[in-house]
Amino acid sequence: MIIITCIIVLYSLALLLIFMYALAQLNLLFNYLSAQNKIDISKLFDFSNPSEIPFVTIQLPVYNEMYVMERLLDNIAKIDYPKNKLQIQVLDDSTDESLKKTAEHIKKLQVSGLNIIHMLRDTREGFKAGALKEGLKSATGEFIAIFDADFLPDSNWLRQTVPHFKNTDIGVVQTRWGHINRNYSLLTRIQAFALDAHFTLEQVGRSSKGHFINFNGTAGIWRKSCIIDAGNWEGDTLTEDLDLSYRAQLKQWKFKYLENVETPAELPIVISAARSQQFRWNKGGAENFRKMMWRVLKNKDISIKTKLHGLLHLLNSTMFLNVLIVAVLSIPMLYIKNEYTHLKMYFYAMSFFVVSSVIFYVCYWFMYKKTYGANFKSFIKYTAVFFTFFSIAMGFSLHNSIAVIEGHFRKRSDFIRTPKFNVNTLKDGWKGNKYVKKSLSIYVIFEGLLVLYFAFGMYSAFVVGNQGGDFGLFPFHLMLFFGFGYVFYNSLSSKI
Repeated sequence: MIIITCIIVLYSLALLLIFMYALAQLNLLFNYLSAQNKIDISKLFDFSNPSEIPFVTIQLPVYNEMYVMERLLDNIAKIDYPKNKLQIQVLDDSTDESLKKTAEHIKKLQVSGLNIIHMLRDTREGFKAGALKEGLKSATGEFIAIFDADFLPDSNWLRQTVPHFKNTDIGVVQTRWGHINRNYSLLTRIQAFALDAHFTLEQVGRSSKGHFINFNGTAGIWRKSCIIDAGNWEGDTLTEDLDLSYRAQLKQWKFKYLENVETPAELPIVISAARSQQFRWNKGGAENFRKMMWRVLKNKDISIKTKLHGLLHLLNSTMFLNVLIVAVLSIPMLYIKNEYTHLKMYFYAMSFFVVSSVIFYVCYWFMYKKTYGANFKSFIKYTAVFFTFFSIAMGFSLHNSIAVIEGHFRKRSDFIRTPKFNVNTLKDGWKGNKYVKKSLSIYVIFEGLLVLYFAFGMYSAFVVGNQGGDFGLFPFHLMLFFGFGYVFYNSLSSKI
């Protein structure tokens, strides 16, 4: 009975945390909808007056980006900004042949009159954070724009973002990510769906009410004095962007989010690349929860509501662990429910938490319809996309939970960059990409076992109890079967 009690308690706590997170998302939806009626009357720099155009440094932190460096440099060279007020730093930690090719390309751009510098370090100490910090020492710009290697800002990007720094309280201007290969595959469509929710519902929902948001590591621009005042870049977490964002906002710097300024980028097209990115983001989130939790709670200058949203924001990645707990324990709970009839009222109460899924469904619909319209056909397509997304997200829950556990228990690991491909159509090959991880993770085996486990869960629906089965959890187990099956199959097939 002790084991049964432990299962029930752990299952209930995980469901409760998921429900709290769902309520926070619902609150962000209300914030998002109310923000749509607001008109931005912020003062802006007048770029028709040359004296109001500030100096800007663009930082490009790169590491072994052979397939996209030329595209990146050519795109950045097209930025429309006075050349006498623009500096470009290529912060290159590369160790392969891309280093030489990048140097040659930079020399060509220098001849054209572009103020672009190729900066190298002896070690990768601090990884991306270390490179950004090193570049800041010689940055001449009052403002520091940052782009990862796979981002392609429009030529007028600086003219859309820099003017907002007229308000001296603003430390960061962040733009929305776009996706140049959104429709490449089911994997890219699901990633785009999740990121679109973050860059609409969450970023707008938080920023519109003055809650903490985060610089997303790229496609944003910092006030240099804000970086320094907040303590500069630190490499003790895998998400240095989230870390510095919270330290800056705890010191009362304001962040400006521009939903209407889109910065296109490339999504990972191979599941091993998506795994790498997901692992870094989720482990970094857990690391930052440990680092920032007490700083947020003890700060007397922020409201209780902002503290609550901040903590749930930092716990975002930990939701994968809660989902995995609920998923794994749902099958024992199915048998407990049908064996111990005196607990029937408890299970009726637990069914209330299906509301969490309904909340996510409603919240993401508002995000989806803004892009694709609100007609019946769009709604049907959305329903299919949502449940596909939900299933595959749960399929990543084991992998992401390992990342979260490592983050909470302070297990250190290197910053593993996400391989870039410069691939936009299915006709373009990617299997020759030298950066794709060739080995198979041990966790793939466990994901395969979970496919069988949730197949057993579906079978159990037909045999439990004495009244012809119990199908209440069948849809949940079907989604888990599909999600883990998708992740398992694609992890294996990508190595063939």
